[in-house]
Amino acid sequence: MDFTPTEGQAAARDLAARIFGDLSTHERLAAAGPGSDAELWKTLCESGLVSAVEDIGLLGLVLLLEEQGRTTAQVPFAASCVYGLLAVSAHGSAEQRERLLPDIGGGTVVVTGALPEAAVRVDARGELSGTVAVVPWLRDATHVLVADDERRLWLVRTADAQCEPVELTAPWSAGRLTLDGTPAERLGPSTGSARDEGGDGRVYGGAVHGGVMHDGDAARRPSPAVRDDRVRDDSVHDDRARDARVYDDVLATARTAFAGVQAGVCAGSLARAVEHTNTREQFGRPLAVKQGVQLRAADAYMDTEAIRVTAYEAAWRRDEGLEYGTHALTAAWWASEAGQRVVHTGQHLHGGMGADLDHPVHRHFLWGRQLDAYLGCGSEVLQELGELIVQGEEGDA
Repeated sequence: MDFTPTEGQAAARDLAARIFGDLSTHERLAAAGPGSDAELWKTLCESGLVSAVEDIGLLGLVLLLEEQGRTTAQVPFAASCVYGLLAVSAHGSAEQRERLLPDIGGGTVVVTGALPEAAVRVDARGELSGTVAVVPWLRDATHVLVADDERRLWLVRTADAQCEPVELTAPWSAGRLTLDGTPAERLGPSTGSARDEGGDGRVYGGAVHGGVMHDGDAARRPSPAVRDDRVRDDSVHDDRARDARVYDDVLATARTAFAGVQAGVCAGSLARAVEHTNTREQFGRPLAVKQGVQLRAADAYMDTEAIRVTAYEAAWRRDEGLEYGTHALTAAWWASEAGQRVVHTGQHLHGGMGADLDHPVHRHFLWGRQLDAYLGCGSEVLQELGELIVQGEEGDA
């Protein structure tokens, strides 16, 4: 494993840090409330950071999302990159990639996701019915990636669906999505299976040959949803097997990315706590010299590093085309369990000021708890991880 950023990843991270640092200020965040910052989103898209994710991979995206988390910037960066750019890039048809990717990178198309699978059904005409109670960033989205009860992924235009705002304690421009015979397009080839379009033995439409995704003469990043030589197995032609692989890949990618956001949220919360305890004095001495404060801060630092390194590992493995489902769940578990510990510590170390709803550290607390809920509580994630490990052991037996 090598988590050292490439030159392109490092440059993108530094640019993101400057943009978030300059524009995601406490005053602008307070003015935005539960909504998003349109000017910041426009700046990110115009800088090329959103479209660059296709080149810098999931590890590069995690680096960018850390910078967003540090400032709790109110933009649908993670959602649109995960459920839009990376999902369409890895699993969309050639027509979908050509039509959607430029607009996603430019910010005119914003995609969010209604995953895991919900009580959504599709009829023979490809129309969806069902309700998803809370969808993050729905109020900013032009499209929603929806999973039906058979784990197939569909792109729904918000203009065709019923979207109602949901006011959460933590801001994310969330909404309630109601589908009532809503038209949708399936993510990927219309047949739902890989196609050999080149006549040269390579597999197209979302399959991997030699570790590289091919589309005509253009080589793209590998998709870990289909594994190396196993694409030649008969199962690659099974629609349900393909749907399961695509669904698992998109969900694991989302978990990894939002764990990256949590790493930034925790780092920002801890940085504020360190600054406060070094400047706040009690009985003539800074709070930071007290052993209890030092121990709490040290534990929070170790938790933050655990979230970061597990997110890096899962992202790196995806970019390398390796199996990473269990690693994504591990990152999600750390982000959920350790994340809430860190943001509680950050608020606690601010003393009474941490209870002030207008204090900047309170936003880190809210984001940390919101990400905890979004990723799933630790016990649920741990149960799923255990079941996945058992399935892997049974498959190897």
